[in-house]
Amino acid sequence: MLPWVKLGSVATEDGVELRLMRRGTEFSIMLGTNELMNSRLSGSEEALATLATTELVGRPEPRVLIGGLGMGFTLRAALRTLPEDARVTVAELMPAVVEWAKGPMAEVFAGSLEDPRVIVRQEDVGVVIRSAARTWDAILLDVDNGPEGLTRQGNDTLYSTAGLTATLQALKPGGVFTMWSSAPDPAFTRRLKKVGFTVTEVPTRAGKKRGARHMIWVAVK
Repeated sequence: MLPWVKLGSVATEDGVELRLMRRGTEFSIMLGTNELMNSRLSGSEEALATLATTELVGRPEPRVLIGGLGMGFTLRAALRTLPEDARVTVAELMPAVVEWAKGPMAEVFAGSLEDPRVIVRQEDVGVVIRSAARTWDAILLDVDNGPEGLTRQGNDTLYSTAGLTATLQALKPGGVFTMWSSAPDPAFTRRLKKVGFTVTEVPTRAGKKRGARHMIWVAVK
């Protein structure tokens, strides 16, 4: 078996090493000992996008915010289903992740970052969410392994009652919020409902037909 090769690394603000690894044609992004994503398993990240864009059919000039660039699977899936007049903003806090996307992982992104509908902002998605009310038709969130701050402790606020209220306010009427998690979280579901979302839980496999089951919340304003 081919060995893993480290292509790049950076320390997060919490002092944990974020690494880009490659083995043959396979990529992995690791945070400490946790694998955040793998290029062989993209099914649930793609579902995060398609479950949101399904709710936007017929909307003129939809505006979509994606929190977390990752390996671009959510972005690519959104672009495949969104109309030509859509505008997609990707908020990615780590400059290194954007650099990896344009460099070693350019083949995985397949030109999606050059799509004229796409803007990448190197910014905390929480700041973007709080910056304007009734701005987004959809907000797609995949920055941790679930509703707690894994990549940075500051992300805890995204999943709190206050953070979810800000997300609700950032959406246009009828807007949709989808979020990825490695596992169910009943308490998070209750918080979504508490702030006013209509919520559906969608178990989704990591691979196309196999792999671990992940959870996606589809929350409509």
